[in-house]
Amino acid sequence: MFKTILFDLDGTLTDPFDGITGSVIYALKKFGIEEHDKNKLKPFIGPPLAESFTAFYGFCEKDALKAVEYYREYFGEKGIFENRVYEGIVPALIALKESGCGLFVATSKPEKFAVKIIRHFGLERYFSGICGATDALSGNSKSEVIKSALERYKITDKPEILMVGDRRHDIEGAKANGVMSAGVLYGYGDMSELIGAGADFLVKTPFDLAPRILAAE
Repeated sequence: MFKTILFDLDGTLTDPFDGITGSVIYALKKFGIEEHDKNKLKPFIGPPLAESFTAFYGFCEKDALKAVEYYREYFGEKGIFENRVYEGIVPALIALKESGCGLFVATSKPEKFAVKIIRHFGLERYFSGICGATDALSGNSKSEVIKSALERYKITDKPEILMVGDRRHDIEGAKANGVMSAGVLYGYGDMSELIGAGADFLVKTPFDLAPRILAAE
């Protein structure tokens, strides 16, 4: 039986499409890059930002970190709340908590932003802790965030831990820490990405989340 469940935030608990893509557009504009197609920026949702600015726009390390600074100017004021909780998430959290699972957030988003978002949507009552990135600019890898969460909250029984996320970084981070993982298909990663990364099982919708996790136990 899973006793501890770690949840990614963006693309797993909430849909941050407008806030993240708007922040990326703002940052790119500072470099003279006009980007009007928000759908083109979907790959920014999930991975560490500096990594994405480098991968998708060819930024050097210095410019990628500066872009993250610009991104956070917009995100901290406006983008943070251009977000919504996926329908079905709250019932899933209630069911999992009532089953006896300890629930935690493990996100590559800066922890201060993650805490604000969770509180803004009234989700803090379901979670025993929130762990996010601590590096103010480049962020932390998901592997580092998961490791930090396990250490901070003294979670040691790895066979009873599950990481839930929508991108390969969540799955790979779970594997690096020796814990099981579930890939959600309603977020921003597709089936091939999640299976390729080695997800132990997949979840189609938020409404399937609790039944699928409890059945896997």
